[in-house]
Amino acid sequence: MKRIRRILYASDFSKASRRAFTTAVAMANSNHASLTILHVHVPVVPLMPEQYIESATWERLDTQARRWSQRRLATLAQRAKKAGARATTLLLNGDPTQQIIRAARSKRADLVVVGTHGRRGLSKLFLGSVAERVVGTAPCPVVTVRS
Repeated sequence: MKRIRRILYASDFSKASRRAFTTAVAMANSNHASLTILHVHVPVVPLMPEQYIESATWERLDTQARRWSQRRLATLAQRAKKAGARATTLLLNGDPTQQIIRAARSKRADLVVVGTHGRRGLSKLFLGSVAERVVGTAPCPVVTVRS
């Protein structure tokens, strides 16, 4: 079996992601692996015409959301380091599934850890499942942790 040296943990900062974080840190420690903590920022898309809300307002909201994400990533990295893991952070923009897969390839991850909300039925149909798409397309094994 291939040794796990690099783990990519993808977070959307939800309850499901918090449980997956604990798993990712434990796996990183038990395998003496490095841990990359990833969050994919989905840019704010204006839903109203510019005559109602200025583009500068959208840009300001997007900037604030990115700063908030960076602070949350720093907090997670600090917690991982306190638990004994070697952790770094990565903040990307775009579609979460595509960016998680891209990061797994570029970081040469041996394992991806993601949380799953465990949706079923219509909510899964309409909301989709990032975790499910990552499992289906990742270049390495994926561990999903249900909330």
